[in-house]
Parts: sequence; C-alpha cells; structure tokens
Amino acid sequence: MTDSPVLNPHPREFERFLYASVGEDRNGYIVTVLSALARLGLDPWNETADLVSLGRDGARARLGALLARFRDVPELASDHGRIARHLSQLLPESRPSGSLKRAVTTAAEGSPGKSAAILPVLGILFVLFQIFMVGGSGSGE
Repeated sequence: MTDSPVLNPHPREFERFLYASVGEDRNGYIVTVLSALARLGLDPWNETADLVSLGRDGARARLGALLARFRDVPELASDHGRIARHLSQLLPESRPSGSLKRAVTTAAEGSPGKSAAILPVLGILFVLFQIFMVGGSGSGE
C-alpha cells in the first residue's frame, strides 16, 4: 500500500529533519525542530523548503539564527551553533523540486478542490440527519 498524499501531504524528505530533537525544554520534554519552528510562529514545512533551497551553509546560518531566538530549550542559549550544524546535516541533499515546493505550498494552504467540497457535503449530511431524526419520531397518530 502506498502512502497517500491526502493523508500526509507533506514531503517525506523533510521528516528526518523536522522530527529531530533540538533538546529538552524546562519541563524535561524533548522539543523537535517541527515544534520549535511552530513555536516561533513559522510554518515548519515551508521553512524547511526554504532552508533546503539555501544550501548547507546558508541553512546552517539561518537555522542558527532561528534557534538563537528560541528560548524554550535552555541548552540552545549556549550551543545553538553546534545544534544548527548537526541539524543542517539532516536536511535533504537536493534543492526542493517544483513538485516538492508545490506539495509544501498545497499542504500549507490546503487543497482547494477537496476542502471546498467538504463543507457542502457536511451541510447536506447534517440536513439529512435532521430530517431522519424528526421524521423518525413522528407524531404517533
């Protein structure tokens, strides 16, 4: 069975990087790159695509600057450069292709064809459910 892009529209090439640890937070929980980027108000998949497009050195510099801003993991205050260097090695080798960028953009924006159809279908199902419930109880005459 193949992986469905509907269930996981994000590029698989990013998973090793995004699910890597940046350290423990003050409560002792492991914080991933995905979580750190999200807590900084960034879209993790778009940011990863941008990092890949910068190449290793550019990605390491950008990632170091981002990790320096992240205050939830005390270890990053003094060691963000080393951690950024390690994490940049986990990024995919090649620059994101057009289809990879589209996958990231589509995932971030939502798939317009499918999501636009969901609300009307849910509305129709709701109305049918209401008709069934009211019609099923009847007046008893």
